[in-house]
Amino acid sequence: MRPAAFLLFALALAGCRGNKSEEPPVHVFGDMDWQPKYQWGEASPFFEDGRAMRPIVDGTVPVGHLDEDDAYYRGKDAKGEFIGRAPLEVDEKVVRRGQERFNIYCAPCHDMSGSGRGMVVQRGFPPPVELSSDRVRTMPDGQIFDTISHGVRNMPSYRKQIPVADRWAIVTWVRVLGKSQHASIDDVPADKRSAIEPEGDAQ
Repeated sequence: MRPAAFLLFALALAGCRGNKSEEPPVHVFGDMDWQPKYQWGEASPFFEDGRAMRPIVDGTVPVGHLDEDDAYYRGKDAKGEFIGRAPLEVDEKVVRRGQERFNIYCAPCHDMSGSGRGMVVQRGFPPPVELSSDRVRTMPDGQIFDTISHGVRNMPSYRKQIPVADRWAIVTWVRVLGKSQHASIDDVPADKRSAIEPEGDAQ
């Protein structure tokens, strides 16, 4: 039998899985299984700080996450000022997404109307700002985005939980909530106004 054929035959036998056995499997090449290595969090005398895991080099950027667009990723312009309007095209899909994400992440404190009387607040948590207040309505969109991203006072950061696009979608819904509490008949499309029941006429 030629050496090459014999080697293939031996490998085939080593890879066979017949009846169950209490014996450990055959390792033809075991060097990758038993190589010396450090596990996560282990110490190492090789490095001065004693850690086997090395910190990320300053300035390291994951592939696809350069995030150069300050307006989109940070809500600020080139001068570091908050941008006035969300840097994305706002359509019904974005608004509905914002409503959905708001109801998941924000309503527990702000409630679904944005009044700041969510279930968490009703159980003793300090009430947040009312989202239809003049204070919020006059904020730039970038500032609302920044608040969602980094938190403020009792509000935690949602930067890790909510993707950038969803944060901007929530900003659009916050604008809807603010507008809804200060709307007039002129804000309603003309063909829809007849469906509105004047205040005081409800039975």
